[in-house]
Amino acid sequence: MKRIELQPGYTISRVIKGGWHLAGGHGNISEEQALVDMHHFVKAGITTFDCADIYTGVEELIGKFRKKYEDEFRSGELSPIQVHTKYVPDYNALATLRKEDTIRIIDRSLKRLGVEQLDLVQFAWWDYQFPKYLETAVHLSELQKSGKIRFLGVTNFDTKRIREMLDAGVTIASNQVQYSLLDHRVEKNMTALAKEHNIPYLCYGTVAGGFLSDRYLNAPDPIPPYENRSLTKYRLIIDEFGGYELFQEALQVLRMIADQYQVGITEVACNYILQKQMVGGIIVGSRNCNHLESLQKLDSFTLNQNDLAKIESVVSRSKGPNGPFYELERDKTGKHGSIMKYNLNED
Repeated sequence: MKRIELQPGYTISRVIKGGWHLAGGHGNISEEQALVDMHHFVKAGITTFDCADIYTGVEELIGKFRKKYEDEFRSGELSPIQVHTKYVPDYNALATLRKEDTIRIIDRSLKRLGVEQLDLVQFAWWDYQFPKYLETAVHLSELQKSGKIRFLGVTNFDTKRIREMLDAGVTIASNQVQYSLLDHRVEKNMTALAKEHNIPYLCYGTVAGGFLSDRYLNAPDPIPPYENRSLTKYRLIIDEFGGYELFQEALQVLRMIADQYQVGITEVACNYILQKQMVGGIIVGSRNCNHLESLQKLDSFTLNQNDLAKIESVVSRSKGPNGPFYELERDKTGKHGSIMKYNLNED
């Protein structure tokens, strides 16, 4: 599995194992099987894990994984892992958040993961009407200087607020964004900032919760309620993109390209984003090892200019999503925001 130096001296696998799918809302999870699956991913070269303080039980699971296989890590049989967590203060806490609150959550992540330093903490903020995000970013920067955090990243901020943090002296190592064939919002003005300050993207939604796969090629539009929370979220993105009919055209183009390389639609959708400017890695949510073989095929081919032109012929007809990155999702009363869970850090 290909790797990339995200920042000097810090390398990650370009495919990152996502953790949201292990946090509930995506079917029952066997803890024992989840730990075995993590082992398979690391053996396959996918050594970087994404999780969050608000992904219920996932930091603890990764901590248990480290402990269960500590002898293999120590001997070098298993490669070292990189764990990217998040700091997502509860909506109800945004108006009054103090540095002590931030320290408490960071210390809890350290304890759950069983480490003395967090590799990467990705900071999120639900609502800009509460201006403490800038003060909180500085607090996280201070915790980084104290040694509790190695690298500080952001997730789901817009370009304006990222620039504010940079101007306040915060060093940002990465930016986790939704980026896929169906969602190009970051290209409007964020990529220029990413280049200027060397802030690589770590991308989620790259396969749209599984919609960008052979399973949905020529399939009827699924009827709610959907099988899991991911499908609910990304079916809304399909509407923003231009609807189910245009989405089917996109799948047909991806299938035509996939045939050339003897891979699946998902692999083409992944490499499409991996080949974009400033993309460090893609986060693929996996409840199990079913997709591990297909992920290992990503290194076997590169999309050429002709392939990219075919994809662009569909993307250029898309209607959206529009606006600054993550603006749609910030409207708590809108269809995108109303499906979010805003207070998962409450003890």
